[in-house]
Amino acid sequence: MEDNNIKKAVLVSVVKTTAELEECERSLDELERLLKTAGGQAYARVIQVKPTLEPRTVIGSGKVLEIKEICDANDIELVVFDFELSPMQIRNLEDDIGDVDVIDRSMLILDIFALHATTGEGKLQVELAQLKYTAPRLVGKGAKLSRQGGGIGTRGPGETQLESDRRHLHSKITALEAKLKLLEHNRGVMRAQRDRSGLPKIAVVGYTNAGKSTLLNLLTGADVLTEDKLFATLDPTTRKLLLPCGETVLLTDTVGFIRKLPHHLVEAFKSTLDEVTYADALLIVSDITDPEVGEHLEVTEGIISDLSAGDKPRIYVYNKSDKIDGASYAVPREKTVIVSAKENRGIDKLLSMIEDVVHEGKRECAILLPYSEQSVLSSLYDTSTVLEVDYRAEGVYIRAILGAPERGMLQKYICEE
Repeated sequence: MEDNNIKKAVLVSVVKTTAELEECERSLDELERLLKTAGGQAYARVIQVKPTLEPRTVIGSGKVLEIKEICDANDIELVVFDFELSPMQIRNLEDDIGDVDVIDRSMLILDIFALHATTGEGKLQVELAQLKYTAPRLVGKGAKLSRQGGGIGTRGPGETQLESDRRHLHSKITALEAKLKLLEHNRGVMRAQRDRSGLPKIAVVGYTNAGKSTLLNLLTGADVLTEDKLFATLDPTTRKLLLPCGETVLLTDTVGFIRKLPHHLVEAFKSTLDEVTYADALLIVSDITDPEVGEHLEVTEGIISDLSAGDKPRIYVYNKSDKIDGASYAVPREKTVIVSAKENRGIDKLLSMIEDVVHEGKRECAILLPYSEQSVLSSLYDTSTVLEVDYRAEGVYIRAILGAPERGMLQKYICEE
């Protein structure tokens, strides 16, 4: 039985040559998954091979008519383009096709972000991105907006303000930016506190729906929301992970990446994505069962590079091995581990690799602390691997594996033993 609450949609794309059709289909597959996450259903796909785009409607008039006929015959209310459209192109397409909403890929992603934002900062980030990107594309839709009631591509924290008073968009954006600036400052203070703790910081990154949150939950006992949907996690979560060697590290879950991630979204979520920039190392998580895992890794590496984090040490984690039915997968990368976060497979090897990354640049040192500085010992248990403690007449003798920051702070207490 058909669910009348699910909005049916036509997906549209354009390629310049037939050689691009295969990649186009893969991108539309992802667009279909995005639509499903937003609560919609793909009814049909329309692809046009066209060397030059029509400035007015992108696609040719014949394809516009074809889409109109599909929508009219099947009560379809939504058309989603797999690339960015200008405000005028959206208006022209809606005029030509009829009583439908036309949105583009970025608007659909924003819609999903609006659904999944839970914290105050996340909601503000979504609202700001919506106002900056979506508002110009809603010009002239006043009556239609009133009928939509928060349909795909139009819902979100900023909708009411946008519909009621467009003239105040600029001041609204300015106010949101000021609020986010304050929250960014607070996040910076929290990050500085984590820096002072001396604990290694590892960011869990990767393509959306690769299982990052499930992995974080397994490793740290966190309770981050996990769903088989794109962009289930928007807000970063940082938790402590106790390694088998006794050392503690900080793991931070981050928003998932995706191909064609709009630049304005990267800007809106800059403070969140900064967790990648400030991390000491990266866990790059991929879905080993996805046939496009190679392309997803390229997208992930590209975004990491854009965030100026390309030189970070990294571990490649191929997740969801419980779904490969014993098949052999070639993963020709160094520092690679195959795991199943769902069934706790390969986690021991992953923890060992995290220890190796954390210990890079560290070395064993002997320290003689005056009894007046015993408080340093408790902090060493948090930041380093303590191998031996011996209370002697001249002070507390400690053997520990220290990183460069700890060696610098304790230089005057390091002895030759």
